[in-house]
Amino acid sequence: MNNKLSRGALVACGLAGLLFAGAAQAAGEAPACPPLLNKTFPRLQDEKPQSLCQYSGKVLLVVNTASYCGFTDQFKGLEALHAKYKDRGLVVLGFPSNDFGNQEPGSAKEIAEFCTNTYGVKFPMFAKSSVRGDNANPLFTELSKASGTRPKWNFYKYLVGRDGQVIDSYSSMTSPDDRTLVRDIEKALGP
Repeated sequence: MNNKLSRGALVACGLAGLLFAGAAQAAGEAPACPPLLNKTFPRLQDEKPQSLCQYSGKVLLVVNTASYCGFTDQFKGLEALHAKYKDRGLVVLGFPSNDFGNQEPGSAKEIAEFCTNTYGVKFPMFAKSSVRGDNANPLFTELSKASGTRPKWNFYKYLVGRDGQVIDSYSSMTSPDDRTLVRDIEKALGP
């Protein structure tokens, strides 16, 4: 028995696979998980592992957050963006970090309660992690590399397209209702 496939058979199998993947997307199934999102992080509220692949095909605004920062009021604007555009495919992802000025010293429970009770945050939040340097979580390491810039303070923002590619990054000074940011989000969401 010959276990080797002919070149023609391999090409046919490859084409069939591509056709199947295209049919799955046309049928409304989730697109393949881009490498940037092929990561799992614990959810802030209960530390249950959450795969970022669940956000494949969405436009993401990834933000490192802190509860005791001059920019903490941006939680309101981030929640407003999430609520306004979620039905069109925007997901805001929050990553608490204590990397800047010790402005996120609390436990996961304290951070979750603060975000929910003070700002009504409903967008996904993940367990506290580092977002810069050698200890940065793998998502922020890749976001920094892809954009050419790392977070310089709390509430640094990265916009990621539906294809899992970084579109742009925005400083902490860029508020969630900034016209340029909103325009970029709307463009990424499409019609």
